[in-house]
Amino acid sequence: MNTTNKLLAFDRDHIWHPYSSVINPPPVYPVASAAGTRIRLEDGHELIDGMASWWSVIHGYNHPQLNAALHRQVDDMAHVMFGGLTHRPATELAARLIEITPKPLDKVFFSDSGSVAVEVAMKMAIQYCAALNQPAKNRFMTVRGGYHGDTFGAMAVCDPVTGMHGLFGDSINQYFFADKPVIAFDEPWHADAFAGIDAMMRKHHGDIAAVIIEPIVQGAGGMWFYHPEYLRKLRSLCDEFETLLIFDEIATGFGRTGELFACHHAGIAPDIMCLGKALTGGYLSLAATLATDKIALTISQATPGVFMHGPTFMANPLACTVALASVDLLLSSNWRTTIDNINSQLAAQLAPCADLEVVENVRTLGAIGVVELKTAVDMHAMPQLFVDRGVWVRPFGRLVYVMPPYVISDADLTTVTSAIISVLQEPPLMQQ
Repeated sequence: MNTTNKLLAFDRDHIWHPYSSVINPPPVYPVASAAGTRIRLEDGHELIDGMASWWSVIHGYNHPQLNAALHRQVDDMAHVMFGGLTHRPATELAARLIEITPKPLDKVFFSDSGSVAVEVAMKMAIQYCAALNQPAKNRFMTVRGGYHGDTFGAMAVCDPVTGMHGLFGDSINQYFFADKPVIAFDEPWHADAFAGIDAMMRKHHGDIAAVIIEPIVQGAGGMWFYHPEYLRKLRSLCDEFETLLIFDEIATGFGRTGELFACHHAGIAPDIMCLGKALTGGYLSLAATLATDKIALTISQATPGVFMHGPTFMANPLACTVALASVDLLLSSNWRTTIDNINSQLAAQLAPCADLEVVENVRTLGAIGVVELKTAVDMHAMPQLFVDRGVWVRPFGRLVYVMPPYVISDADLTTVTSAIISVLQEPPLMQQ
């Protein structure tokens, strides 16, 4: 047995991959290296990456500027605890995030991952209400079709049907779910589209600490793009009832939707914002939860006088260093034009999918292209069909989608979209 086969055999016998079974697991592909938009497998086969490694590697792999930033930092320190200590990478990154995110977000709490950033935001909201002597306001409202992470607090505000409520329902908190926004991003707005969540807030506002929502793009819960007016109405509703508004920008932040942050499409700001994924350009795990000065002061002036959270690897210097380098690399580029060009190409080249029998809907926004199918895909068969065509596209549920690195060339993106059309015309395709 050669070394690659040994690797795969060990992996199959001992390693549990995300959302997989150890009984008849879906295939995995051993990666030897990655550079630019290419993932090179152990056998030398190269794949064009259409996923940006779950939407995070916006500058491509092995970027020389990001590599250099890490090399410089590792000689000083790879890690130091953040309790009672601080360091330049964290302070410089915090300053940059405050500069580019909507006012009045000006307090930054670093954590390890997007799910934890959501947990932090939820805990902030509950502590804030407790500090205002409103302990009954300890629940959350959100919309169906959302996804906010896999930890227990985050799970509780994911979609109750497509999420994990059926399995963990007796173990997670029960919150309020309004119908998901129904008007697409580019369709005409009509006022009754907000009636459901408006009525729910008016009925339950005394119990609700905060509303949490993915602005504009519902990500892993369905890749749905909804109208910006929904967010403007939601901001006004939260203001009316003095309820906090949390925006989960983990998937949408840093240019993915065509704006630096998705909430910019609506011209509004949340009280708390969660960032992750593309924050470090996909190099290291890091997330941030930003809050207003009012929230931070209110929490700090009440018992117990501190915010009750503190991850071991909070504000890791290596992660903060590469995050600052990634953000600055993005801001120094002509990123708006880049995203517009990707969107135009995705819209034009995925449009023929709409004529396929298996396809329900095709939609694009920014550097996101989605082909929604009528039934769920076969995750054992479909990824191999993409690999055979030299691309890496990983569908889920009924969705075949791409969120490529921003550095992808026109030719490579054409290869990816052509592969999607080709695969959707070839069985085996759907779950049996």
